[in-house]
Amino acid sequence: MLPVFLVTFPFFALIAAGYGAARARVLPLDAIPGLNTFVLYFALPCMLLRFGAGTPIGQLLDGSVALVWGVSALAVVAGTVVFTRNARIGWNDGAFGALVAAFPNTGFMGVPLLVALLGAQAAGPMIITIAFDLVVTSSLCIALSRLDGAGSAGGGAGHHGPRQAARQALRGVLVNPMPWSILLGVLLSAARWRLPGPVERTVAMLADAASPVALFTIGAVLARSALLAREHAASAEVAAAMGVKSALARKAPLADVLPVVGVKLLVHPLLVWALGQGAIALGLPLSSSALVVIVLVAALPSASNVAMLAERFGADNGRIARIILWTTVATFFSFPLAVGLLR
Repeated sequence: MLPVFLVTFPFFALIAAGYGAARARVLPLDAIPGLNTFVLYFALPCMLLRFGAGTPIGQLLDGSVALVWGVSALAVVAGTVVFTRNARIGWNDGAFGALVAAFPNTGFMGVPLLVALLGAQAAGPMIITIAFDLVVTSSLCIALSRLDGAGSAGGGAGHHGPRQAARQALRGVLVNPMPWSILLGVLLSAARWRLPGPVERTVAMLADAASPVALFTIGAVLARSALLAREHAASAEVAAAMGVKSALARKAPLADVLPVVGVKLLVHPLLVWALGQGAIALGLPLSSSALVVIVLVAALPSASNVAMLAERFGADNGRIARIILWTTVATFFSFPLAVGLLR
């Protein structure tokens, strides 16, 4: 267990450094979108491109990995929506709660962490999970969020139905460079081509920057969410003192947060493991090493970009941010345990 902690500690230390820098305002909050842009549009696509181009095409087109991951993701979405909806949580909040339960932080955290733990061969299964979550899981949850017509005053997308919301989600995928970098990596791997020397070195430099900047940015985003929540609470207290009702006064109760945290860090990885074992028993060509990778991907904390999506579509962004924070903190302890059990 100690060797696993020694490998994972620097990753969580970078998250803590980003959190501390933003919380102390050493890093201006206005700079965080710039960090997100650098990671999402430059560094991370280059990392995925490099891993994709260097991974055998058979690993990138592993149908067994896609089947196990896809079934587990859809099951988590369905189960979370069914069991968390209540008088406070409608389709909008329930759908984004399901997305934050099913969508791990694979790009910003999983790729560098699992490659460091398991080697470059872990990249292939992770790329499959990223592609599925970006295209299918996100689009499905956004469409589900429109079923009760909630959020019309919030994110500007609430008056659209599920079909229009799904189209918006797919358009978002098309302008997201990550799927395109994955596709280009697959094509380079299939054709066994290499990028020209200067281009390859540029891609490598940006890819090398992805891990530290992405992890630092995760911490900064979490700190910003905490600071904004405190400012909203203060505004709500002022409004209450003036006798004015404020939507900012609401704070998601633990009963609406902890079950989703449990689904993300416990139910999701166990479900992937069980489905993977079932697939192997049925004779599907799923390797034990690929199963270990996708189980550990499921054990990652929730993706931080779900909070931005929730805000855009008028869901309870405070609840989503708390879930992301809790899963990220808890993963410091739960993830090394998962690695120790699977190795």
